[in-house]
Amino acid sequence: MRSPLALVMRSALPHRLAPRTLRGRLSLVALTTAALLMTILTVVFNTVVRHHLQAQADDELRARAAVVATTVDTRGRTVRVLKASDDGLLDSNVWIYAGSTTVEQPPSPAPEIGRAAGLLAARAGGDCTTVGGDRPVRLCARPVAHGRLAATVVTALDLSPYRSSAELLLLGSLALDAVMLACTYALTRLAVGRALRPVRDMSDQAIRWSTVESERRFGAVARPAELARLGASLDSLLDRIRAVLRHERRLTGELSHELRTPLSRIIAELDWWRSRPRTEAETLATHRTLTEAAESMRTICDTLLGDAREEARDDAATAPGTAEVLPVLRRLAAYQEDPVRSRIVVTAADDRLEAGVSPALLERIVGPLLANALRYARSGVTVHIGHVGHGRPAWPGHRSPDTGTDGPTGPGGPVTVHAASAVRIDVTDDGPGVPEAFLGQLFQPGRRADPYDGHGGAGLGLPLARRLARSAGGEVHHDPAHTAGARFTVTLPAG
Repeated sequence: MRSPLALVMRSALPHRLAPRTLRGRLSLVALTTAALLMTILTVVFNTVVRHHLQAQADDELRARAAVVATTVDTRGRTVRVLKASDDGLLDSNVWIYAGSTTVEQPPSPAPEIGRAAGLLAARAGGDCTTVGGDRPVRLCARPVAHGRLAATVVTALDLSPYRSSAELLLLGSLALDAVMLACTYALTRLAVGRALRPVRDMSDQAIRWSTVESERRFGAVARPAELARLGASLDSLLDRIRAVLRHERRLTGELSHELRTPLSRIIAELDWWRSRPRTEAETLATHRTLTEAAESMRTICDTLLGDAREEARDDAATAPGTAEVLPVLRRLAAYQEDPVRSRIVVTAADDRLEAGVSPALLERIVGPLLANALRYARSGVTVHIGHVGHGRPAWPGHRSPDTGTDGPTGPGGPVTVHAASAVRIDVTDDGPGVPEAFLGQLFQPGRRADPYDGHGGAGLGLPLARRLARSAGGEVHHDPAHTAGARFTVTLPAG
């Protein structure tokens, strides 16, 4: 919500004249606020000074009237003015009235001042008034009533010296206000600039770190509360940028790697077809080969782009959560099962087993394994859910092709899973199994044991399943000890 001062400034200043930087805007706000406060203080101060000077003038006039009143005798039949040693000083700007009759007045008074003195005397009170324009004169009346007759003394005083003092004070306060406003603006710009310097440095560092993918983060340095919140936001932004860059590079690398084989096949077929005249049957065979290669490229693109969209939408590879394994796999089996060709049987050692991944990620990990098993199974596929336990690797006696160590591997190295610390999912089919010569390439993207075996697929399902499982702290592996078909095992952290 914007402050009223900001709204006033926004409406008062044209849009093109408004400062574009935060430093300029804050400095302008401080300058405007200080100007308003100083204007109010200046007006109040000078009003008080004028009233004080006028009160001083009135006090002086009343004191003079009191002195003159001591020379007025009202005890006789007529009002008399007694002579004093300083009579000339007392007669200066002094009127003495007996009722409405003038007893004594200054020599050659101004008509306007004389009329004002007569009006004050007619009121028979102790009032004061000011007359005149360029040279104002202050008049005050004092009744003399200590005898039988009534008399009034009116004294006058030139206010020009007082007005000059007030104007001099006004000019001095205006000059002081100008100096204070200039200092306020300069100090505000300096203070705001120094306060915003860490923000500018943090922004420059964020740009550099996002460019070189640095592991450094702002949260490692103690900062004020406001900058700490900004640092946390920038850290989150840097992490997202790194994730986007990592996903983009991986997607680009996988696409370039997987599309190279079908593209090479298309080029080779076209070169062979152009090398010499071909029969109609050979031309049709070439067309079929090109069509298969193009379909393979489309499948590769759809698979990799679909996986990238899933990760960009909800970052399922790192999303926290738990999933009840049995209901998720039963739902997945019902969706992928083909009753005509083969059936899927799902069993569990414990119906309440939970995996430490979200249900969507669990489906994305096990889905490719089920699809691969259904593709090669002769009559059925078995999915068994159980624990990994007893402090030993999940696949006894097996050496990982990635690390050369026994058992599965995770992001940080070989994984030895203890009892009740992980969930194991075995996907078994009764197909021909994996040829021994192909075991080393089984989880390489785009590799198939026999591309011409009549089964679909682009050779990307198993690598994707393993990558997603490893991102969640688990593993996907082929069990070479199972010879009656193929068995793939998934281990995931327990929920």
